[in-house]
Amino acid sequence: MVKVKIMPCLDMKDGRVVKGVHFVNIRDAGDPVENAKFYEKEGADELAMLDIAATLEGRKTRLQWVKNVLQAITIPLTVGGGISNIDDMVELFDLGVSKISINTSAVINPEIIKEASSKFGKEKIVVAIDGRRNSKLPSDFEVVIKGGTEGTEIDAVEWAKKCELLGAGELLPTSVDGDGTLAGYDIPFTRAIADSVKIPIVASGGAGKLEHLYEAVVDGGATTLLAASIFHFRMFSIKETKEFLKNKGIDVVMDN
Repeated sequence: MVKVKIMPCLDMKDGRVVKGVHFVNIRDAGDPVENAKFYEKEGADELAMLDIAATLEGRKTRLQWVKNVLQAITIPLTVGGGISNIDDMVELFDLGVSKISINTSAVINPEIIKEASSKFGKEKIVVAIDGRRNSKLPSDFEVVIKGGTEGTEIDAVEWAKKCELLGAGELLPTSVDGDGTLAGYDIPFTRAIADSVKIPIVASGGAGKLEHLYEAVVDGGATTLLAASIFHFRMFSIKETKEFLKNKGIDVVMDN
């Protein structure tokens, strides 16, 4: 049985951690370095850091933000946002990033998944799949890109299968419909992706109660639980989150 990991997510904009609802209505959630240090001390297994404006602004991830966080923590860091080519990845891995997360660039140029996986190893390549409901597609879920602003008419489940075939080591499906709502992960979306592949799934988008994290594992098939609002706004600590999951029979890392 794989141990379930807890991964707080630092969505970055203008040098600050922010949190939105449905990818918009952004509010401030503090300093990235202070948040990162706090989460490591609390027992986070990994951290995600996503430069949410990079793709829309047509630029790369701000490397200084990444450096600042890496200097403050020892747990693995996954970085995403504005990563459009292999050179961008080399820069991030040279800084000490554990994994990179690609999204829009992979949809535009799927071969980048294959190239990155071959060069760095599949365990370092995460493909983020932002999805929304679209009943015209076989799975009922459509891939959206550019921070959720642009539809693609690509079926999310078919895309997940393709990502796995091309060499993705992990998938991070986020429901645009559920993001930031605190109403729970989109379990049908997460499960549809999980059932279509054999690689690990990171649940993302909508956690608001501890039960939601449990559901993402048991009903959604996720092995990593990404959350932002519930941790940034101190609704729950990581310690109580892990204790809740452990008491429900979920195998989590408790020795941090």
